[in-house]
Amino acid sequence: MNDPARVESAAAVTVTVNGQPEELRVAPRRTLLASLREDLHMTGTKEGCGVGTCGACTVLVDGKAVLSCLMLTVQADGHKVETIEGLARDGALDPLQHAFIAQDAFQCGFCTPGQIMALRGLLRRNAYPSLEEVRHATEGNVCRCGAYLRIQAAALEVASSAETARKP
Repeated sequence: MNDPARVESAAAVTVTVNGQPEELRVAPRRTLLASLREDLHMTGTKEGCGVGTCGACTVLVDGKAVLSCLMLTVQADGHKVETIEGLARDGALDPLQHAFIAQDAFQCGFCTPGQIMALRGLLRRNAYPSLEEVRHATEGNVCRCGAYLRIQAAALEVASSAETARKP
């Protein structure tokens, strides 16, 4: 039996995901993670813990790293969301994705999308981060395989190549 007090009305949400405008009708309590995975079929973003402690669900919202398991889809209304699927351009991987491969920083791969998105957000704000800044950017991302040093090396590789490319 449907209890009228428990029925939630759907909310209309317009969000730009990886450069594409998307219109959704969602329950007010639906997480951005659920909308990305279930409604938009963007399964690169992972659910690890569902309570914001592992970082596997990290996406960029208006360029800032956000835990999509803690953000409601209605909060993303009118904003730009970028997922791991949006990093590749014209079939070419993002330099950070290449660095993860080169540094063997992905191990099982479950935390990789969240790690990459957290670091991509950092590298867009600061193309030349220190090791401490890299560690700070990923401190909320748990890697159960223990690839932290390789993940940090991948971020610093991208920063180093950006610096090299900038020099005359």
